[in-house]
Amino acid sequence: MNLSFRLLLVCGLSTLVACTASPVRYHTLIPVQPKASAQSAAPADFQLQVMPVRIPLQVDQPSLVVRESDGQLLILESALWASPPADEFHDALAFELEQRFGVRDLAGLPGTTGQPVLSVRADVRRFDSLPGRHAALDVVWSLELSSPDSERRRLTCASVVEQPAGVEVESLVRAHQHAIAALADEMAETARRWASSSAATCP
Repeated sequence: MNLSFRLLLVCGLSTLVACTASPVRYHTLIPVQPKASAQSAAPADFQLQVMPVRIPLQVDQPSLVVRESDGQLLILESALWASPPADEFHDALAFELEQRFGVRDLAGLPGTTGQPVLSVRADVRRFDSLPGRHAALDVVWSLELSSPDSERRRLTCASVVEQPAGVEVESLVRAHQHAIAALADEMAETARRWASSSAATCP
């Protein structure tokens, strides 16, 4: 086999591998913006600040990580997050809470003087993607209400959420979107009750 033929063969095989490889796709936890431009809920009487989210290191990767079994994880190299998973989760949660509270996330910007600020923190203990089964979240979260008179009070809760998912990556991502939306429902309902009465408890 002469050198020219070998080079041609290598080039042909390289082209075949490139053609048959799965194309890289980017995914996001942020759902599609609702058609209505106005907030869907009556505005809350406090400002909203969603703090940075913590997420397990084993899934805080550029690629989606799915569970194969009780002890094995699989990194999907052709399925990438549009931004770091912790940022994706934060932005998706902020989006959902904005819809439920009818106010925008301050996102580190100065707020309105004299109006209470509700700070939301989320510590994601489990972010499981099990193809053909579910997307599951285990989150410890806290609410802190800061009043103009410097009074601060805090409530810490925990939520476990599961949403059914198919085997496709798109189905897993949508299931996680739905799980974050369900988490936001619990947070928002609790926050509104707790902001009105400090006697309110976790769901």
